[in-house]
Amino acid sequence: MGNVSKSSSEPTANERAALAQESIVDRNLARAFGLPLTRISRIAWPMPAYRQRKGMWHYWWQAHLTDLLIDAQLHRPSPDGALTVNRMLRGIRIRNLGRWTNNYYDDMAWLGLAAERAQRHFQLGREGAVRVLTDRMLGSWIPQRGGGIPWRTMDLFFNAPANGPAAILVARTGHTERAVAMCDWLDANLIDPTTHLVIDGIKPTAESGSDTSKFEHVTAIYSYCQGVVLGAEVEAYRLTGEARHVERIARLLDAVEHHHLRENIIPSSGGGDGGLFSGVFARYLALVATDLRGDHPDIPALRERAATIARANADAAWANRAVDASGRIFFGPDWAKPAQIPTASGGDAEFVEGAVHSSKIPERDLSVQLSGWMVLEAAAAVELGRAEVGG
Repeated sequence: MGNVSKSSSEPTANERAALAQESIVDRNLARAFGLPLTRISRIAWPMPAYRQRKGMWHYWWQAHLTDLLIDAQLHRPSPDGALTVNRMLRGIRIRNLGRWTNNYYDDMAWLGLAAERAQRHFQLGREGAVRVLTDRMLGSWIPQRGGGIPWRTMDLFFNAPANGPAAILVARTGHTERAVAMCDWLDANLIDPTTHLVIDGIKPTAESGSDTSKFEHVTAIYSYCQGVVLGAEVEAYRLTGEARHVERIARLLDAVEHHHLRENIIPSSGGGDGGLFSGVFARYLALVATDLRGDHPDIPALRERAATIARANADAAWANRAVDASGRIFFGPDWAKPAQIPTASGGDAEFVEGAVHSSKIPERDLSVQLSGWMVLEAAAAVELGRAEVGG
């Protein structure tokens, strides 16, 4: 279990999350450009000074850190928790040269979700950020081209990592018809006909035009794709009460249990961007457990199954954590294996063709640490029985 010392009294799920928060915030959070009233995260630890000066920052990783700071304040309220969330949002905007947007719709959807949660829970005056980012999701919907919304502004790859979080965002901002249409598009185009897992995406070919049946299917299976589709269907059911959304959740949960999990543990996707995939999946498993509510007869069993998976993964991540001499916690990219305490040696994470590739030691990557924290917050949400919306 790495360098773990365990006490005779095991902490609760929420206490575990608090310890993860303390470790990650302590070593990673700093001022943006040294400016007061801001926060931004180092993308790796340890991180040489020259690397910090080069200015890599990874927009969507920062969005997920913001979401986690929101989780922490909801689960363990503190006098300055909402203030830290607001400083994080301010830091992101400053670091992004005064803008909320970039060229990647998946990135913008993630930041939109964090901004919407911050505004809904803490009334931080971030209505403008929510509006700008939601409008980007609404304006990028192009069914006449076969979508869906594309992954980024410069191509027509329609994928689950963009459409899933975008559907959740437009649902939470009151755009019911569009949210349902996005769920229907995901179900019609991105479900593997054999396993019923969510594939990565589809893209047009020279011969296909807008006929999605002739699109090239990119069939890679990623954990976070399963998570965001679960989350989108929960939100669609919340808004409509239509049984098909529960039926899709049931089918996808069956597929995950039979074709994706390994002894109930989410498989590793390594470091870099992949470091976040397991944590995102865990977040939306917890959403099924806490927020799927209604009179459909399958709901109680679905909630319990999702909760069981979330708890099992939190237990695994916690059991396999590493702890350094100062008591700080580190998570590994594979929750079924012992984590190691990272060093500054080896190659850094690199941005290549739209994605961030792993550091040589994945535990260095902020993404990997956020995923470990995220699964602990997911288990805390289940333990507390706290619904995300209306909770």
